[in-house]
Amino acid sequence: MKEESKVRVISGSARGLKLAALEGMNTRPTTDRVKENLFNILAPYIEEDSKILDLFAGSGALGIEALSRGAKSAVFCDNNDKSIDIIKNNIKKARLIDKSEVFLGEAQLILKKLSHMGKKFDIIFLDPPYSKGIIPDILTELEKMGILENKIIIVAETDVEDLLPEETETLLVSRKQIYGNTKLTFYKHKG
Repeated sequence: MKEESKVRVISGSARGLKLAALEGMNTRPTTDRVKENLFNILAPYIEEDSKILDLFAGSGALGIEALSRGAKSAVFCDNNDKSIDIIKNNIKKARLIDKSEVFLGEAQLILKKLSHMGKKFDIIFLDPPYSKGIIPDILTELEKMGILENKIIIVAETDVEDLLPEETETLLVSRKQIYGNTKLTFYKHKG
């Protein structure tokens, strides 16, 4: 049985705003503690021209947090129509509609669509269901689609036991952080 829970925007223009989040077997909102630490790390990289991709967006909390902290735009994607409704409502409550785009569909199909639209991103959040082995394939797709800016930062949130590649063709792990059962892995362009 799924129910709504509340997460909050930690800082910026929408600070303190409570966001709805769909909880259930396959969803798990990023905890405030993990999100706060994540954005403390990302703070120097979020600029007024930053373009964000929240690929497995869930509630949209990560993309909304980045927009609240001054990012230029965010694209939110999820394959669950109930999550899409929650994302749209959260964006509206945060007054960030003009900086947001929302897409319903499977990640690989959305990436192809974004590539055809000529979109490029500076910061990408990957927070798929834990322990499904999704992220390595998504990293490969991101590289193939030509949507990564040179100063890209990709943040993958996984279970602490999930194994991720240390490097891909063009990306390299730059940092790892562990918070309880959650691991954050940061990727940057090589060189």
